[in-house]
Amino acid sequence: MAKIWFITGASRGLGAHIVRAVLASGDSVVAAVRDPARADLPAHPQLLKVALDVRDEAAAQAAVRAAVDRYGTVDVLVNNAGYGLLAAIEEGSAAEVEAMFATNVFGLLAVTRAVLPQMRAQRSGHVLNLSSIGGYMASAGWGLYCATKFAVEGITEALAQELAPLGVRATVVEPGYFRTEFLDGSSLQRAGRTIADYADTVGQLRERATALNKQQPGDPERLARALVELVAAEDPPVRLPLGKDTVAWIEAKHARVAGELATWRALAESTGFDAA
Repeated sequence: MAKIWFITGASRGLGAHIVRAVLASGDSVVAAVRDPARADLPAHPQLLKVALDVRDEAAAQAAVRAAVDRYGTVDVLVNNAGYGLLAAIEEGSAAEVEAMFATNVFGLLAVTRAVLPQMRAQRSGHVLNLSSIGGYMASAGWGLYCATKFAVEGITEALAQELAPLGVRATVVEPGYFRTEFLDGSSLQRAGRTIADYADTVGQLRERATALNKQQPGDPERLARALVELVAAEDPPVRLPLGKDTVAWIEAKHARVAGELATWRALAESTGFDAA
């Protein structure tokens, strides 16, 4: 049966690609955007645009009510709204970091709280939380952004356990570098100050991000179609990495963690009380 998708951050980037892929599959979409009049989305009889700033919990509740009034249900929630901050940990100001958490984490929670009562009542549904390879592995220059995505990973892993007995699924999606506007100034902010001591680490990351913009290896149309396939699966995973770069980075991190554990196992296991 056709499903009803509620997608945040749907006006451009990955969100817009997901909207188009879902409509092409025959499902219906509620596209939550800050300004529906400016959303770069096609006119479609199965598309409803709703205004939503995810930082506004009352607006999230109103947007979900509009979705249910139109379609009677929400079957799939895609928490896609978010942005990045490229900065050394020390460079990011309190205001810059708090603003990013307000969207990437607290906004995700606000929309999830608005949708879950409907899914719990119908004993079905699927929550997709867009994370990043940065939610699984942090790197210099991305630590503050990664902190928001590490939070999304933890939220989703626990959410999947809480919702499983109720017939609702939760998956965290971990894209690598996909060719969208994410590295543009519209989606990626840079800290208001730079510190010269980080020139060899974060400074190089800034240069690479500029060079990589619009050259990313991932195809966002294929990512969007992968999410449609994910939702159709009988047994979806809790984590879905997307992109060859993501798979390689995850494997490399696993190898490093296994090596550290082997080196430090004796000390790690020495901290309990001695057996009587």
